[in-house]
Amino acid sequence: PPRPPWGRPPQACPAPARDTRPRPTPDDLVGEWLTLPDVAEALGTDVGKVRRLVQERRVVGVKRGERTTFQVPARFLVPLHLVDPANAGRPDESGRVGVLSSLQGTIVVLTDAGFDDAEILEWLFTPHDELGEAPFDTLLSGHKARVRRVAQSEL
Repeated sequence: PPRPPWGRPPQACPAPARDTRPRPTPDDLVGEWLTLPDVAEALGTDVGKVRRLVQERRVVGVKRGERTTFQVPARFLVPLHLVDPANAGRPDESGRVGVLSSLQGTIVVLTDAGFDDAEILEWLFTPHDELGEAPFDTLLSGHKARVRRVAQSEL
């Protein structure tokens, strides 16, 4: 082929190497799952209010299992004194649980970055080099700003 006036002939850029390892699924990353009636029972409320938690993006989940029911990670529910880990109080004896408060803002940031619910779960439960652990574990330890900085870098 003729040489362009500026020197060497154009060459195609090699395609970037793709990671061919299978990506983990939410089932691979999340231990225990709860159906919405299970969440309602744990929170001491009705299923309608739990559906509202899902609509408000305070929790996310996926359809899974034999009957493909919508389920959320059980780890989203924490003892009441840890609902806001940055201001954790003393444990009480009631055994009551609530939704980890820092989860909602993180879910919103990831949703804004274009993540679907399965990808959000994968991101929350996969260890990240920047954090030294899974983002969910960092949220549990009360460091939501660190997690949100990493999440915003996904934008």
